[in-house]
Amino acid sequence: MFEQTEQQVRAWVEWLRLLVEALGACVIAAGVVIVIVGLVRYALARGGSFIPIRLAFARYLTLALELQLAADVLSTSVAPTWDRIGKLAAIAVIRTALNYFLNREMKEEAASAEKPPA
Repeated sequence: MFEQTEQQVRAWVEWLRLLVEALGACVIAAGVVIVIVGLVRYALARGGSFIPIRLAFARYLTLALELQLAADVLSTSVAPTWDRIGKLAAIAVIRTALNYFLNREMKEEAASAEKPPA
């Protein structure tokens, strides 16, 4: 009975992990579409700023990174081995660093976009 319940929980968590990973991929795809539209408008306008396009894409990437990390946590929670925990820790550190630098860049870009040209 317990083994059957455990297998069902593992199956549900695996499906949830796949769903979260797919959602992360969809967020990236949506970001790419937004960037392409923004680049076309930027090219046609022959002016304006490229910064809002970069900021929009950075937001999509940040959200996608969070979703992918959540999927990794789900994967590790089903069958936690020291090997998987170590890989999750390494992935978490890398993704946290990427998120940190993306957020810092977004803040810097937003601040420079708000400054009036000198």
